[in-house]
Amino acid sequence: MPQDTPWTDTTARAALRALFDTAVAAADPRAVLARHLPPKPASGRCIVVGGGKSAAVMAAALEDAWPDVPLEGTVVTRYGHAVPTRRIEVIEASHPVPDANSERGARRLLERVRGLGVDDLVIALMSGGASALLAAPAAGLTLADKQAVNRALLACGATISEMNTVRKHLSAIKGGRLAAAAAPARVVTLAISDVPGDDPGVIGSGPTVPDATTFAEARALVARHGITLSPQVAARLARDDDETPKPGSLPHTEFRMIATPMMALYAMAAKARELGLAPLILGDALEGEASQMGIVMAGIARSVRAHGHPLRPPAVLLSGGETTVTMSAAAPGKGGRNTTFLLGLAIALDGAPGIWATAGDTDGIDGMDEIAGALMTPDTLRRARENGLDARACLAAHDSHGFFGAVGDLIVTGPTLTNVNDIRAIIVS
Repeated sequence: MPQDTPWTDTTARAALRALFDTAVAAADPRAVLARHLPPKPASGRCIVVGGGKSAAVMAAALEDAWPDVPLEGTVVTRYGHAVPTRRIEVIEASHPVPDANSERGARRLLERVRGLGVDDLVIALMSGGASALLAAPAAGLTLADKQAVNRALLACGATISEMNTVRKHLSAIKGGRLAAAAAPARVVTLAISDVPGDDPGVIGSGPTVPDATTFAEARALVARHGITLSPQVAARLARDDDETPKPGSLPHTEFRMIATPMMALYAMAAKARELGLAPLILGDALEGEASQMGIVMAGIARSVRAHGHPLRPPAVLLSGGETTVTMSAAAPGKGGRNTTFLLGLAIALDGAPGIWATAGDTDGIDGMDEIAGALMTPDTLRRARENGLDARACLAAHDSHGFFGAVGDLIVTGPTLTNVNDIRAIIVS
């Protein structure tokens, strides 16, 4: 769109959806995986293991890229995220709270890599969601123990790094234990990052990556967030004699990032320029309470419109990362990080003209529902009032999905089969 063309509700909505779709397309494993593969193995077996919301489509892309290589193995993905594969087994399991298939799948991966030799190659396909999808409890724990801790971590507002520090020390597969089981075979991990900072040890809780965190840190996190543990979990975290593999202990491993939040933001910035918008990437690792992030972003958007700082309109503010929503027993609610962010943004802007926004999870799931995110427009609050909704009451009740559903502005994509975390775009005309 030319720079001198007035922005309308229709053009802004179309631009926001185009920007979101661009971010998802930039992280499509079918488009990017082949260029990151290692040399084909000259001898030995090639075992494929993996976990995450993109695991099945990554496996299919690998099969397409290496049609002449004998591949075998297993990947675990979320229910509804499986795609047809010819040589690699796909198991579907639950996310974000693990189920029996999560445990079965994790045990199957460990079986696949045991007994390998130095001539064998393991390709590990990791993406967002692997932490819950690969749930092999450590000795002395049950799946129910891990499910209870997972729910508590999700509800207390812990960051993804904090959650994974605890998970690694309750697991038989996370924190480098899968790679340790595969030794002495070479292990090459291909990963799609869904975490702030792209830390390999945080993606899926790092099953193939040395772990620098400790039991002591996991205990401190549990105490800080006031999480009540079962006697079995407390006993597990109290020990220090079964630590995860530490840096330097897995020399047979290699890690390759095939898609990241920043790659998606760069693609969005290029698309924005095509649309006649000046892009500003604010960062790919923004964290904090979702509603408070909305207040901060509202201030920046107002500055762009009123003063042309930090850039002149028409512009778009782009950001990625993972905010948090701290729930309460009094208001269990139904809404995710992105719709909560947008509701906080709408309240802070209070109908300010010329500002539109979208926020969504690139995997198509914001929170617990099959909703990717939503759109916010200058008249969002007015339309909500016409539908009998109080925006502040909905925010307090954690009912952001209900709020945006009532005004007809939810984004529903279905499984995108990728995940580079949350993407936010705010157009200022």
